[in-house]
Parts: sequence; structure tokens; C-alpha cells
Amino acid sequence: MTNFENASLLLGQLIAFDTVSHRPVIELASFLAERCASLGFDVQLYPDPENEKKTNVVCQAGPQKEGGLIISGHMDVVPTEDQPWQTDPFKLTQLNNKLYGRGTADMKGFIACTLTALSRIEVKNLVEPLTLIWTYDEEVGCKGSQKLVDALKNQPNLLPKEALIGEPTDFRIFRMHPGHVSCQIVTTGIAAHSSKPDLGISAIKRMQSILTSIEILEADLQKETKYQNFLERPYVTLNVGSIKGGQAVNIVPDKCEIILGYRPLPGDDPLAVFERLNIRLQELACLPKGSWSMSLLNVTPALHTPEHQPLEKILCPFASDPQASAAAFATDGGNLAKLGIHSLIFGPGSIDVAHKANEFIELSALKKGTDVVENVIRLRCEEPLAYF
Repeated sequence: MTNFENASLLLGQLIAFDTVSHRPVIELASFLAERCASLGFDVQLYPDPENEKKTNVVCQAGPQKEGGLIISGHMDVVPTEDQPWQTDPFKLTQLNNKLYGRGTADMKGFIACTLTALSRIEVKNLVEPLTLIWTYDEEVGCKGSQKLVDALKNQPNLLPKEALIGEPTDFRIFRMHPGHVSCQIVTTGIAAHSSKPDLGISAIKRMQSILTSIEILEADLQKETKYQNFLERPYVTLNVGSIKGGQAVNIVPDKCEIILGYRPLPGDDPLAVFERLNIRLQELACLPKGSWSMSLLNVTPALHTPEHQPLEKILCPFASDPQASAAAFATDGGNLAKLGIHSLIFGPGSIDVAHKANEFIELSALKKGTDVVENVIRLRCEEPLAYF
């Protein structure tokens, strides 16, 4: 069996683990831990303090010294319910030189590439440290990597200061991306019979005023551009993702709630937009004190890795575009930066098919991804003096 066939077989095994973010990830984590241990890595699990079915996996090989490389990816995937899949999303299916299944591109394909590449390398011969980090709950706000950072920041654990995060980039190099902040806004009113609406106060009408303010803020943000040469949308994007309110058509609603998300740009204070909106709402005369509240739900930091990292030099010959640019989506790299780690986002597959029905990765991308990871590990951790 060729190494490429090994990667396809391994990807099939990874896809079979149903690791949608609201489900346990422990079985896949254990599988990866055993696999990495068999390759010669020292493996440690970092469970979620509040959920034993969730855990990060950290695998280390090579000498304990400065330098080296982190390779990272997330184990969770997004849901498949109510999507028009033509194949079983949790069974790898090959059609016309494409491999279909949930997570093939985002990002179990990269994990398969990495483990297959490592099967060609004697990790005991590494002269620089190599660390593998497999995270959970990336798809719901990079929560796993945040918990990992919290666990590691007070430990004397020497981690490499460069990371390759193998998100599907079509082999483009990304050194920046926006973050993501989510918050909840709730309005309250007074319930009444709809035949006498003047006896009540509609929470939905109060929310209407807030939605208008959000639209005005959104328009203002689109004028505040930054990184025009890197970002497709060089401004803070904003989205009201959900709204709930009212109980019945004959009751004046006494509660309404929205979930709002926005994406702060690299280098920005992630809470700046939250504070701006808070001030605007406080100034609305139609919103009496105590009739509304706004609270943070999750903060995923942006990424801003300085240019010309050693890893960038290694990746350039393998990249579809040698010029490092910016991703539109958030990754675990923003959290890892809190540990002084400089991440580059680079991997097989396309983000354009991620999160959709019939997600796939090209056979050729899986093969190239395996070869690239092998070369990167050798150049960075096996023979760095020959390269630098």
C-alpha cells in the first residue's frame, strides 16, 4: 500500500468519528493519542474542566529546547442535519478523484496528511522539537484552544514559537485573519392581551430600535477600512445571527433576544465594537434603563503574525501563491498567540466547500498535503542547519 493510499485509509477512519461540536470528541482524541504515541511522541491530554468528553491532545517529540515547530488542527466538525448530502457524511466516499465526507477539507484531511507524513519520519532523529496540537470545539469559537492556553500559560512547558495550522487554504499562506466576537442582547417589556396592546410594552418593538442602531453601526464600520491589500473585506463585518421573541400572536411580547456576531480586524481591540454599540444603545431615548441588557458570549482573537517568519520561508516553495496574505475566517492561531506562538495558516482543501453539503477534498490535494507536511517537518526539525 502506498503512502497516499495510507492517507486515504486514515482519512476514512477520521471521518467515521462523528465529532460535530456539540458531541463528544474523546474517542477521536484517544485514537489520535494512541496513533501519535505509536510514532514515538510523548502524549498528554488536556480535558475540558467542565466536560470529560472533550479534550485537547498535545504530542511532543525531539529534544527539549527552543526552536522547532507546532503542527495543529481541530478535531471537531460542523453539523450535517438538514443539508442535502448525496453521500453518508460520516463515511468517506470517493467519486471522480474527490473524497467526500464531513471534515475532509475542514480539517481532518490535514490531520490525515500529518500522520501519514510522520509515518515516513523517524521522530527519534529530530534535532528540533516537534509538537502536535489537536483541539476541540474550534468550530464554535475556538473554545478548546482557549482552554488549552489557560492550562499551559502557567506551566514551564517549552513549546515551539512557530505553528502550522492546516486549515483548508488551497495551499495559500495566511498570516492574518479577523477574530470573532459574539454577544447577546435582550429587551424586556410588559405582557398584555393583544386586544389591549396599550396596557403592555412590546419587547420586539424595543428590539426594532436596537436593530436599527446596529444597521447604522454596520454602515459606519464598512467605512473604517484597514489592510485593504490583504483582506477581501477590509472592515469589521457584523451579523445578527438569530432572533427570538414572543409567545403567541395574541400576547404583547415581554421578551426578545438576538445573538450578534462581529469580526474584529487584526491588531484591533476585540471589544471595541461591543463598547461602541453599548454606548449607542444607552443613548437611545426609547430604551429606558433596565429594559435591555447586552452581554458577551465568546471572544475569539484575531491573528496578526509578523511577516518573514522562518516557517513562511519554508512554505513558499510549496505554496500556490508565495505572497502571504489573510484569511477571512478565524482559527486557533489567535489563542495560541497568547503563548507567544506565531502561526501561519496553510493546508490542503478549499474553505469554499467547508461547512456545506458534499464537502470534499481532491485526491491530488491529499497527496500534495502529505508530501508538503513531510518536507516541512524535515526542513524545520530534522535538518534545519541545511535549510537556514
